Amino acid sequence: MLYAFLDLLEQWYQPPGFGAFAYISVRAAFAALFALIISIIFGKRIINWLASMQLKETIREDVGLDHHKAKAGTPSMGGIIILLATLIPTILWVRLDNIYALLIIFVMLALGVVGFVDDYIKIIKKDKRGLLGRFKLAGQVTVGLILGLVLYFTPEFEPYRTLSTLRFVKDINID
Repeated sequence: MLYAFLDLLEQWYQPPGFGAFAYISVRAAFAALFALIISIIFGKRIINWLASMQLKETIREDVGLDHHKAKAGTPSMGGIIILLATLIPTILWVRLDNIYALLIIFVMLALGVVGFVDDYIKIIKKDKRGLLGRFKLAGQVTVGLILGLVLYFTPEFEPYRTLSTLRFVKDINID
């Protein structure tokens, strides 16, 4: 959003230096700076709010690990901070017509929902097990399948649909 606004300003008024926002490295640096600012400013407030709402980690007694008991009282649902510090700068600084950016936003939100449901069951429903492993896995596999189907059926990715790349070996693709 902010990128689109700055691009529009650059096209209309051509202020000096605004052309730099067309470069992904500049936008990535600003997004990283925004993420840092969001996590510093709002992170502590969110943790305090979660603690005031009594949304704290409960420790399973059947684990039997003494060092695990040190987590007792730790505010839960801290993933909210990670999601906010990642998604807000992404939405502000990315070109929203880019399919990769939209897919990243979708995956972050969808897996964030899985994590939220897990924490919700642990904290609000007072079930120390949280979301059962098979449901977590089902959610993750569903997100992966949706991502794979979008990548497979999007015409932009047609030349790469059936390619596999050998990592750490330069320019070798298996079709």
